[in-house]
Amino acid sequence: DLITEKLKYVPKQVYCLNVPKKILIIGSGGLSIGQAGEFDYSGSHAIKALQEENIQTVLINPNIATVQTSRGLADKVYFLPLMPEYVEQVIRAERPGGVLLTFGGQTALNCGVELQKAGVFEKYGVRILGTPIEAIIDTEDRKIFSERISEIGEKVAPSCAVYSVPEALEAAEILGYPVMARAAFSLGGLGSGFADNKDELKNLAQQALAHSSQLIIDKSLKGWKEVEYEVVRDAYDNCITVCNMENVDPLGIHTGESIVVAPSQTLSNREYNLLRTTAINVIRHFGVVGECNIQYALNPHSEEYYIIEVNARLSRSSALASKATGYPLAYVAAKLALGIPLPKIKNSVTGVTTACFEPSLDYCVVKIPRWDLSKFSRVSTKIGSSMKSVGEVMAIGRKFEEAFQKALRMV
Repeated sequence: DLITEKLKYVPKQVYCLNVPKKILIIGSGGLSIGQAGEFDYSGSHAIKALQEENIQTVLINPNIATVQTSRGLADKVYFLPLMPEYVEQVIRAERPGGVLLTFGGQTALNCGVELQKAGVFEKYGVRILGTPIEAIIDTEDRKIFSERISEIGEKVAPSCAVYSVPEALEAAEILGYPVMARAAFSLGGLGSGFADNKDELKNLAQQALAHSSQLIIDKSLKGWKEVEYEVVRDAYDNCITVCNMENVDPLGIHTGESIVVAPSQTLSNREYNLLRTTAINVIRHFGVVGECNIQYALNPHSEEYYIIEVNARLSRSSALASKATGYPLAYVAAKLALGIPLPKIKNSVTGVTTACFEPSLDYCVVKIPRWDLSKFSRVSTKIGSSMKSVGEVMAIGRKFEEAFQKALRMV
């Protein structure tokens, strides 16, 4: 009995396990850089997973050119913009029992947060499936995020959240130049960049505050390694790490802009396990149900690391991780949102294993972004902290060199 009591898992918030008959999925949004293919992939897989469970799916997505809106996938599609007022109309007409916010990227998430704050979900009795909305807000709002992370004794890169230009200049004085400025709740790193002095920061802050009300000033960790982990957790607190990736470009370059290699090539076994343990602690602390992406900055000369950000949604890297490992992250995350435990989900790719097996790679995968800057006028060709790439290629090889050259040939 003692053992049972010790090992018994009691959730902090009780996860409701009755499955709704009809679910609304907020799609990937209009066609713009930073949101299309990656989030279209996750949305369409989620729809397939829900249909296997005999659930009626309603999709809202304004982009006609996506896979998820094609005929015969979702039961009903609304081609409407992802604005709270439009989504509310769909909820009023369809009366779904649940909603999935984490399959449409940043745009869908922001829309969901606004609807929650306006009390729309409560009004129509719609349940948010998967990751609780509090966890989403906690990971997106920088100030709350750093407080929550320090509760479990982990470190976030030193930063300040500010709401005006004078505040930004004051924060930079405290942190010391060079600093990085970025807008909170933004897609593809809009309105972010580096500043070495007051004038540069003034310009940056004015631009960034046009995109968002909150601006984050970070101490610059330029030149540190950027490492990412994809972690999955179910409603019963089982966690696994699916894939870890390393960006070939150092910190300060947006993930969507840099060459990424999976599995990571320059981490020692100790660093790998250190970051893996941290990733699992963090995802448990936030209470994420489904898929989560966590990004670290790692000092190349010591074992010092900071957590840069946690995306409690399917991110750009999730699409890469799914294709690199053959572990269908979006499909699994949709099943987890219904409250199905990891060991009961079949891996739809292998067909024999369940979803609680961690994939181990005996090969190397490289992703290289593709830019089409000749189509845009007055765009700088330097890569930085905001995303400009319009697509990407992925190559698989036995060695890093082989995969890298294959990828370059395809770009």
